[in-house]
Amino acid sequence: MEAAEVDERWSFVGSKTHQRWLWHAIDHLSGVVLAYAFGSRADTVFLELQKLLKPFGLAHFYTDGAGVYERHLPAAVHTVGKRNTQQIERKHLTLRTRVKRLARKTICFSKSVFMHDTVIGLFMNRYEFGT
Repeated sequence: MEAAEVDERWSFVGSKTHQRWLWHAIDHLSGVVLAYAFGSRADTVFLELQKLLKPFGLAHFYTDGAGVYERHLPAAVHTVGKRNTQQIERKHLTLRTRVKRLARKTICFSKSVFMHDTVIGLFMNRYEFGT
């Protein structure tokens, strides 16, 4: 694997004021999910995801224009733009369709961070990794 697409997906726990973010990365060529992490939109969660990606030896990252990527990825190995993040955006659509807790307008939501992360994590493991 040479390159990865990295992005974050918004959701909430309890009410929309309690935001929760799913950060994940996929292989740019195959679309296989490499790693994911839950948390806020803070830099620390991206750094946690970056640690999970270290064993893959990725040489390049494709992201959207979020500032966290520009702060923590060297410009030489980072490309910003929608053209190279289409696969991960498609994964977001699949997640939003199949896990109603990720829908923008829904009556299905988690009341605890534990249940939120567990439900989405179980779906990711089952759907992406077959476990």
